[in-house]
Amino acid sequence: MRLRVLDDGQRFVPRWMFKMMAAVSRRPAPDVLKVFMYRPGFFGQAFAGLTQDAMRGPSTWSVGQRELFAAYTSRLNQCPF
Repeated sequence: MRLRVLDDGQRFVPRWMFKMMAAVSRRPAPDVLKVFMYRPGFFGQAFAGLTQDAMRGPSTWSVGQRELFAAYTSRLNQCPF
């Protein structure tokens, strides 16, 4: 289900940032980024902390290996990375 508010209900700065990203990359901003920016206190900060821990926290895997795993998983899920 796609929430229209994620496209139309953003504050000015995120809307501007998404337009700049689209102009540079020629692709719309990822939906997860739109959710992250729409309700940062509800979802964004917790998600950022979880992602930071998973991708940069202590691990036997290098940062590069974790990035490769994330890219491969995204590809399997047909999600542009």
